[in-house]
Amino acid sequence: MSVKTAATDHPVNPLIASRFSPYAFADRDVPVDELRSLFEAARWAPSSYNEQPWSYVIATRADTTAYERLLSVLVEPNQAWAKAAPVLALGVARTRFVRNDKPNAAALHDLGAASAHLCFEATARGIAVHQMIGILPDRARELYEIPDHSEALTGLAIGYAAPPAEAPDPYRQRDEAARERKPLSEFVFSDRYGNANPFA
Repeated sequence: MSVKTAATDHPVNPLIASRFSPYAFADRDVPVDELRSLFEAARWAPSSYNEQPWSYVIATRADTTAYERLLSVLVEPNQAWAKAAPVLALGVARTRFVRNDKPNAAALHDLGAASAHLCFEATARGIAVHQMIGILPDRARELYEIPDHSEALTGLAIGYAAPPAEAPDPYRQRDEAARERKPLSEFVFSDRYGNANPFA
């Protein structure tokens, strides 16, 4: 896997520094046992009341019909690069609690936590994951008969990163660019919102 390691301001686990979302994927399948471990990691994510409100729809390149179907749920700009990934997935959140049928305000957060677990397990195995918000939720609902009170929210392209030069234009420059993030002072606050915490 091509690793684009982040230049962090403070020490973090190497998995965090090396995780990135490529636009270029190698022509190499992800073994089924590896995929099982990725989704097992998602399974063990924390969630409000242990509701585990996430679901995933998966398609691999081995099943051309299923793969093309899931690819069609992505917006066209994402299809342009994601079609090189050997595995596609759709992240779905159930927005009401099973326990009492009340709205689950944590559902989107919990899906994100599950997908983060999946991403770090993938990174540990040399596999890359690129998450995307650019999907067609209504098409997803229709194609996969997603029930009421559940929402398709994200797409995931899963595979082995290829050199940035293999990414299609205009995404090649994004793969080649250094990773950047806001400093702590811009999002870690104290006293009132917007006041940087002294340790930041």
